[in-house]
Amino acid sequence: MSRTVCIVSPGNLASNPRLLKEADALHGAGYAVTAVVCDYSADLRSADDEIAAGVPWTVVRVSRPLGERAVTLATGRLARMVAAVGAAVPVGLAARASGGPVSTLRRAARGITADLYIAHYVAGLAAVAPVAGRRGAMLGFDAEDFHSGEGTGGAAEDFRMKLIETVERAALPSCAYITAAAPLIATAYAGRYGVAPTTVLNVFPLGMAPAEPSSGAASGAAPLTPGHLKAYWFSQTIGLDRGLQPFLQAMARTKSRVTLDIRGGNKWGDGDRLMALARELGIADRVCLLPKAPPDQMVTLAAAYDVGLSLETDVSENRRICLPNKIFTYLLAGVPAVMSDTPAQRALAPDLGAAAMLVSLADPAAIAAALDELAGAPPRLMEAKRAAWRLGRERYNWDVEKDFLLKAVDRAFTLRGPCKAVR
Repeated sequence: MSRTVCIVSPGNLASNPRLLKEADALHGAGYAVTAVVCDYSADLRSADDEIAAGVPWTVVRVSRPLGERAVTLATGRLARMVAAVGAAVPVGLAARASGGPVSTLRRAARGITADLYIAHYVAGLAAVAPVAGRRGAMLGFDAEDFHSGEGTGGAAEDFRMKLIETVERAALPSCAYITAAAPLIATAYAGRYGVAPTTVLNVFPLGMAPAEPSSGAASGAAPLTPGHLKAYWFSQTIGLDRGLQPFLQAMARTKSRVTLDIRGGNKWGDGDRLMALARELGIADRVCLLPKAPPDQMVTLAAAYDVGLSLETDVSENRRICLPNKIFTYLLAGVPAVMSDTPAQRALAPDLGAAAMLVSLADPAAIAAALDELAGAPPRLMEAKRAAWRLGRERYNWDVEKDFLLKAVDRAFTLRGPCKAVR
């Protein structure tokens, strides 16, 4: 009899490549996989349709519940009232007050019998922990971020983080295994809850990589020219808390011609604000906004550039300790990464060697000097590109990294025990 796995996430299929890789890996290892996801974004619906039609495992898509935000606000007010009198906020109330389609996902998960339920994000964890417990099944959790460390300050955010911590503290000790997307995220969860996560980096399959390393002319890019440097940044949504402003300020100081392409959704107008800053700095002709593109094209698109930007800030504890998938996208594309010196990226940099440049966002002048040095030395840039290409193929790819996931899941089944109920 096959081992059955149910993966539960509050996001769209197309917005969670980590879930897709996880499901593919488990299916390939012989597990019967069902993924329960939400139909949150109409913009992603066609991409979700295409993915669901092409994967060899089962997809269950649930609609975003009507009145979800109203429920979150109402339960949030009730949770504050409970906390105000000095009482502990119950786990179920904390789960609903922290946000997300908990009840909708739980109803869907109840309809699926599985040996192992794997939760993504806090809403997924709150939804399936009780289901796993009542069925005597195992519970797993994938921590793509340090969720109780995502707060950006202020009383409201601090209280929301306490609610998330309540959910995590109740459920995580019952997990048969936990995976984390970065070593310092694993360390943070271990320190807070006494658990032992396995690090599974947010890397991508070798099949997404270009057939050959870029010589500077791949994908339409111009050959390497002294004094020129093409930089690239991407995300699902362009934001003002992603370190791009200091980079623009650095570009205004460079002697070389540095260009920057910014790819992502501009729904909130932050891309326009960045372009306004570029105009103020006199570099608008060197900055371009590009539309979102499908996740499976990210590596190929990145290969056209000289450097890729991973400029995390200290806006939250999570941002300080995460390793964005940007880094590993660039490496697989054969493109060196310019990384801000957060604790997580600083710890990774020695392993990347020539394929990484560590910079301080507090010092645009130093960033400009580093960019000028790299732009003025094509042999050094080519060495960095070769190092990135090699690292992407030998270490930082899903073909290697998925073994850490599969070993963690296999070990959980080997040591199998029932999950405690979390109500």
